[in-house]
Amino acid sequence: MSILAKKKTAESESDLAEILRAGGSFVIEGGGTRRIGVTEGESLSTQGVSGVTLYEPGTLTLVAQAGTSVAEIDTLLASERQRLAFEAPDLRGLLGREGVSTLGGVVATNASGPRRVAMGACRDFCLGVRFIDGRGEVVKNGGRVMKNVTGLDLVKLMAGSHGTLGVMTEVSLKVQPLPETVVTLVVPGCEAADAIAILSQMLGQPYDLTGASWQNSEVLLRLEGFETSLRYRVERLKALLRHDVVEHWGNETCDPIWHGIRDVTAFHDRPGDVWSVSVKPSAAVELVDKVMPDDVMFDWGGNRIWLLTETGTDVRAKMTTGHATLIRASEETKQNLGVFHPQPAALARISAGLRQTFDPEGKFNRGMR
Repeated sequence: MSILAKKKTAESESDLAEILRAGGSFVIEGGGTRRIGVTEGESLSTQGVSGVTLYEPGTLTLVAQAGTSVAEIDTLLASERQRLAFEAPDLRGLLGREGVSTLGGVVATNASGPRRVAMGACRDFCLGVRFIDGRGEVVKNGGRVMKNVTGLDLVKLMAGSHGTLGVMTEVSLKVQPLPETVVTLVVPGCEAADAIAILSQMLGQPYDLTGASWQNSEVLLRLEGFETSLRYRVERLKALLRHDVVEHWGNETCDPIWHGIRDVTAFHDRPGDVWSVSVKPSAAVELVDKVMPDDVMFDWGGNRIWLLTETGTDVRAKMTTGHATLIRASEETKQNLGVFHPQPAALARISAGLRQTFDPEGKFNRGMR
């Protein structure tokens, strides 16, 4: 949520730089589908700065401008049987938004789905970045292959900065081949404590799970790769589970399951606040018992908990470890509780120093909280 005076859309990097040099306070956005912070200023959209500028399937490298839609990138990669490894969530249904999800928004929020448990986050696949700082100057950092990423790795800093350090105009990414097939193992009838035990045990095995979640009393385990290998790994995991297990094979049956987890579909169109909480799996059950949410879902093996709570519930007041982000709530609740978890004093000083360095006049997402 934000207090917006009006909206500007730039059509090129030079347009963005000119707008920023003219001064003002700006709320940076791409397609307007995933911003959650409370801030003030004039909306400045990068959606017009779009297009894939380089794609080399042989080197698994893609370079695209920040306003390029994720759908366009997905389609292009699929034509070469490749994909974005980090499985960026589509939050439009959860947040009640329309619009088009863009690459810049994904990187700015470090948006990462269920595959993060195995592959890493969005920032782990970012090779380079171009952005405009608060002085209106274009900064280029990183490269188009891993070996060229030297010096300060600013793309990792920009990923997850929520538009507070600069306006991204181009991102270089490492992409990934599509697997031959996929299988999802479903363990039904599991309470939260049982789910954490199973998820922890399964992630400790050498069978390369690419999804480990729990919702609606079902533990969900995903494996991807060559079918022969998957059949061996499935049998080994089933022997370890010692539970009734349902198998779902192929993308047609597995994709809807994991898209639902990725996009938190179970919480769509339901009243209440939505929190994303990062904790150690060993602390997950205790937190759920304290919060008593209307609904709960575990992802990343229990490291991420999605909570649907009564309006105004202060989840952070019930936590002793980890951090919590208020993803969906009224503007009043966001103002009262804050969207982002308060930083420790030392980290807050570092964050303030970075913002002073890259945006000395406080032009970007002023008062983001």
